Amino acid sequence: MSETMRYRCPNCDHVYDEDKGEPHEGFPPGTAWSLIPDDWSCPSCAVRDKVDFEVLEN
Repeated sequence: MSETMRYRCPNCDHVYDEDKGEPHEGFPPGTAWSLIPDDWSCPSCAVRDKVDFEVLEN
C-alpha cells in the first residue's frame, strides 16, 4: 500500500493533499501529484507553480 503525499506552497502555505485532491480545480480525491499538470499554479495565491511546491513529511 503506497503512502499518499502532501505538498506545500512556499508562498501562502496552501497544501495539496493527494488524499483530498483539488476538486474545484478538477482533481478528484486520490489524484497523485504526478498527474497534476506541470503548468498548474497554486489555487490560493496563483504566485507559485507546481515546481515550487515542497514535499511535506507525513
